[in-house]
Amino acid sequence: MSEFLDLLGRGTLVLSDQVGSFTMFMGRTVQTLVTTRPKIRQLFQQMENIGIGSLSITILTGAFTGLAFALQSYIGFSRVGTEEFIGLVVTLGMTRELGPVLTGLMVTGRCSSAMAAEIGTMRITEQIDALQTLGIDPFQYLIVPRIVASTLMMPCLTIVSMICGIIGGYLLCIYSLGLSPENYINIIQERVALSDITGGLFKAAVFGFIFSWVGTYKGYMTTGGSQGVGRATTESVVIASIILLIANYFLSSFLFQTGLA
Repeated sequence: MSEFLDLLGRGTLVLSDQVGSFTMFMGRTVQTLVTTRPKIRQLFQQMENIGIGSLSITILTGAFTGLAFALQSYIGFSRVGTEEFIGLVVTLGMTRELGPVLTGLMVTGRCSSAMAAEIGTMRITEQIDALQTLGIDPFQYLIVPRIVASTLMMPCLTIVSMICGIIGGYLLCIYSLGLSPENYINIIQERVALSDITGGLFKAAVFGFIFSWVGTYKGYMTTGGSQGVGRATTESVVIASIILLIANYFLSSFLFQTGLA
């Protein structure tokens, strides 16, 4: 019994230390954001890396998700004779859940790991120490541009994913399943509200903030040489993905209860 309590206590202390470290890291980031001039060049460079660099996987993810979702919806609706609702279900699924969540996970795998690896390499090669020696704030130069760029670009990528998913579902329904294009489009126009789209974009912005926060934190706190960089890269993707999925539920619940989506 005493060993269990000792293990529980150690785990609690480690968790508390990690949560406190995460919180202090973000506190310093926010302080840097509001008290210093932004590095515009770095910001636009990160927006290009995150946005343009992730565009291809976003298009593929959205398109094939819409295709698969439309096919599965058809299988279910055809059993009860309500195939005309496929367009509505695909659109709501892409705008409210599948678009932001799957895009968030894909971009997390690509960008959060890259942030952790890049900043972690700079940490173990003492480049961050060199920046501080030159009087350059590493948070202003490395952390803030990545977090701001991720928060801004994730809604843009999610819009692309939503559109590709809806178009993919349309093409499958019309050219493969032989359904009416008017029914697919009309029910979307009649039943889909603007709040369905804005709610998904709000979640996407939060997801961008989450994975960039985790990725930059893990990179900045890297220790242990090249093995530490690999460990930080892996942990950044795993932790960010888990937090993203947990946050998705609470955001969905919050938007539903407040009537915002």
